[in-house]
Amino acid sequence: QVQLVESGGGLVQPGGSLRLSCAASGFTFSNYRMSWYRQAPGKERELVAAISSAGGTINYADSVKGRFTISRDNAKNTVYLQMNSLNAEDTAVYYCNARLVRGRNEYAYWGQGTQVTVSS
Repeated sequence: QVQLVESGGGLVQPGGSLRLSCAASGFTFSNYRMSWYRQAPGKERELVAAISSAGGTINYADSVKGRFTISRDNAKNTVYLQMNSLNAEDTAVYYCNARLVRGRNEYAYWGQGTQVTVSS
């Protein structure tokens, strides 16, 4: 049974930090590209950050570059998102995504999401 379980969300003041975690099970984590997406009320889901299976390639949305850091620990089947200098525009539900493309087949899994609210 595939599971992606996010944790670490919550309420934080502007300028504060949070660290999100996504614990994976039920699939070979080290084979999958892992990403964090977010969806704010009334907006489409957007890619925040992505990390390749071995961690060698990392991409960020322009809006979070220099503030957020994605990392993974393949021994722990966990991906992280360190978020610093948070502002109100970062308020959203954050989702963990696992994706693998093998030939013509694509495998993708989503977590249930964790709420991040930035407010004073």
